[in-house]
Amino acid sequence: MDKLLKLLSRNSEYSVSDLALMLGEPEDYVRARIQKYEDDGIIKGYRALVNYEKVKDAGVTAYIELKVTPQRKSGFDEIAKRIMAFDEVESVYLMAGAYDLSIIVKGETIQDVSAFVSRKLSALDGILSTATHFILKRYKDDGVVLEDEDNSDERCMNY
Repeated sequence: MDKLLKLLSRNSEYSVSDLALMLGEPEDYVRARIQKYEDDGIIKGYRALVNYEKVKDAGVTAYIELKVTPQRKSGFDEIAKRIMAFDEVESVYLMAGAYDLSIIVKGETIQDVSAFVSRKLSALDGILSTATHFILKRYKDDGVVLEDEDNSDERCMNY
């Protein structure tokens, strides 16, 4: 992967001057590359990585595996577009392996996500089966460790 993209994906708050220094390139060159990535749709936006374990009433997140029937002309694209249209859906991925699509869904409660799956998602034409997995705790997300290091547990001490 391009070094500039890798740095920005790790921390989008780096300034252009910081990036130029890390890459050993002139600031104008780095600024122009970032602008081109944005114009070409390679960089789609910038966001904060939130540790939802520390946010009160953050809701619940579920990973849902879907087996679907691909469409004759569009394959999996058409059903993926229909799934993406739901507000509850955060992400949609085409997968290789035991299932076809993987989606990430957020809701206020487990019951909200369950209702979404049973009333909206499974009712779509082409959905053969679903398997829902609720996230209980995040330890690391998008390469960032979310747990505060706590070495007070003696079992963690090296002797």
